[in-house]
Amino acid sequence: MAKQQTGSLKRQPTLFLALLPVITMVILLSLGYVLFELPPEPLIIISAVVAGIIAIKLGYSYNDVLDSISHKIAKTMPAMLILITVGLMIGAWMIGGTIPMMIYYGLKIIDPQFLLVTAFLVTSVVSVCTGTSWGSAGTIGVAFMGVGAGMDANLAAVAGAVVAGAYFGDKLSPLSDTTNIAALSTGVNLYEHIGHLLYTTLPSFVVAGIVYVITGLNTNAEGVEIPEKVGTIMSTLDTIYDWNLLLVVPVLIILYGSIGKKPTIPVMLISSMFAMANGMIFQGFSLHDVVASVVNGFNISMVTLPGFDASAVIADIPRLLNRGGMNSMMGTLLICFCAISFAGAISVTKSLELIVNKLLKLVHSTGSLIVATIITGLTMIGVTSNGQVSILMPGEMLREAYIRRGLHPKNLGRTVEDSAAITEPILPWTAAGAYMAGTLGVATLDYLPWAVLCWTGIIFATIWGFTGFGIAKLTPEQQAEMLKEYQSDEEQSHNSSVSGGAGKTVSL
Repeated sequence: MAKQQTGSLKRQPTLFLALLPVITMVILLSLGYVLFELPPEPLIIISAVVAGIIAIKLGYSYNDVLDSISHKIAKTMPAMLILITVGLMIGAWMIGGTIPMMIYYGLKIIDPQFLLVTAFLVTSVVSVCTGTSWGSAGTIGVAFMGVGAGMDANLAAVAGAVVAGAYFGDKLSPLSDTTNIAALSTGVNLYEHIGHLLYTTLPSFVVAGIVYVITGLNTNAEGVEIPEKVGTIMSTLDTIYDWNLLLVVPVLIILYGSIGKKPTIPVMLISSMFAMANGMIFQGFSLHDVVASVVNGFNISMVTLPGFDASAVIADIPRLLNRGGMNSMMGTLLICFCAISFAGAISVTKSLELIVNKLLKLVHSTGSLIVATIITGLTMIGVTSNGQVSILMPGEMLREAYIRRGLHPKNLGRTVEDSAAITEPILPWTAAGAYMAGTLGVATLDYLPWAVLCWTGIIFATIWGFTGFGIAKLTPEQQAEMLKEYQSDEEQSHNSSVSGGAGKTVSL
């Protein structure tokens, strides 16, 4: 009898207790991560501990908290496997020559008259191929800044075009960690998520391109020469790699998988295998080097061509090529595990549900829900300065609300990316804003107006929310199927609570 009473002692949190773990995380990240540059993972774990303590004080057992965390991690494991496969594929594409070829031919088309739009387009392509906005801006972006300095161009405009291009690719690339995290947090297929992003990203892309073209047409670039560094990068890439059309096949495989909605991991593995074969057949790398590249990432020291000295190349080359590998994703996976553990600890008491219900009392339409999501994303990135957390938490908090309103969770994933992921580089106090300013040599607020794609996405997201354009609805069958997930969560929580009250223990 007493055992059953233990299960009945569980209490619902007040709004203050529900918000306390979230407030704790926001304070720790804003002070520890932003001001003192502490790693975010232990700060998130401390917040999870606070959530766990509150759950226990409310009558839940330690096992209830562990079961909730384990259930959350189990649901997101397929997406985490995709992240590992992404790291493998980047290493394969790099050693096979696919990514370097895109960079090489991108630099080859530079035209000073259309510097801004060229910088935007080339950086976009490189970022899509590499999945990294920082790497694209720090390599190709720096090269374009050199071109701009040589022609006495508006460097703030050049920097804005570079940042916009870098984040266009980062947003739409299946190799991007933030894109994968957004799909993970909302429970949406990766390629379906990317396809839905086009509704806001393509209009922003077009608007940005028009701005850059018009600006370029009003620029006098007569007699301007391309800086020597660009030629050095191209000649070095030409020395290391053997270019041919088969190097594009790994990209075509990914495009085919995306259009055909094929299973993500098998498609990525097939693409990687083809790229690995290119590395051995056309680039002359050994099997050992190819395996090392997909595990630990490509390194310029692997190049053993006669007369080539890896230590003598300019610094831009290693920054451009040394990347990829499954191990490169371990940091992203760790922060995902920590954030999901926090979500599991806080959800056992239904705190997120309470918070969201209070928030949604102000929401009376699809448009106002989109605006609420945008405000949540902007607040998270503005306060925590961490793009990954700012994507994970709104996705976890608001997914059920979208489903209950008959809206597909991919609307949530798109809006979170529009508000949290892509605005990060235009906020001076974030890591991305500081990095871009330091790398490109232009203050964040100076290039902000020119990073058109980074702020127009919010505008289009709001317009589409109120007009209904590009808003994916759930069929009654889809809605019922997705709601089963939350019903099963409640049943599992109830069952574990009863068994926990019956004397189930975990040894420490």
